[in-house]
Amino acid sequence: NFSGDQVRFTARGFSVPGDHAGQTSNGLRWPYGPVALITPFNFPLEIPALQLMGALFMGNKPLVHVDRKVSIVIEQLLRLLHHCGMPLTDVDLIHGDGRVVNELLLRAKPRSTLFTGSQRVAEKLALDLQGKVFLEDAGYDWKVLGPDVAELDYVAWQADQDAYACSGQKCSAQSLLLMHRNWRKAGLLEQLKARASTRQLSDLTIGPVLTWTTKAMLDHMNKLLQLPGGGPAEQAGSWQLTAALAFSQAEDL
Repeated sequence: NFSGDQVRFTARGFSVPGDHAGQTSNGLRWPYGPVALITPFNFPLEIPALQLMGALFMGNKPLVHVDRKVSIVIEQLLRLLHHCGMPLTDVDLIHGDGRVVNELLLRAKPRSTLFTGSQRVAEKLALDLQGKVFLEDAGYDWKVLGPDVAELDYVAWQADQDAYACSGQKCSAQSLLLMHRNWRKAGLLEQLKARASTRQLSDLTIGPVLTWTTKAMLDHMNKLLQLPGGGPAEQAGSWQLTAALAFSQAEDL
């Protein structure tokens, strides 16, 4: 993103001709100054690194907070940047609880805050910071399979990947699968069960979950199974499958 001339282009302006002779509009980009970056646990390097470097290249002074479960990653990146010559005063890093960070933002009043995380926190920040925020809140991603069954093997592979790749921690991870009963008759559940059962910690096709208990995940699964039209998905595979997928047997979608 920042190779070659891309750093210069982050400050690229624009020029738009008007609707009268000699009329034009020009735009220039300037640093905000004090800004804040708040990023989640699931991509502890990629998301904060891209956002941080863009803010720095534009001449801003970022305050960075990464979810405390993984914040050591961004700390090591900052140490690397310091080793490469970045002044120690260019970035402020704060570890800690979200409530502490929220209070700090209210007192510091950054010109702009870039937040990636849950919808609940995003809505609170939008109010607390009076709209001076850029938000990428959490996704709840559905997959809907209608009555026409085709490419069964591919659909099973794609559904498995969408649910479990990166241990299901991607923002775009499949949260809910709604399928016509024809897919069940065609054997999709059996294929999903077979694919889910091959994922193991030993080869990192599934990762450990450190912040949720098995009971909490099973309770969540059981709530999903209470949805109208929900089937006994536990008959189709392990709890890994049922924790991420719920099934609807509606005749018409």
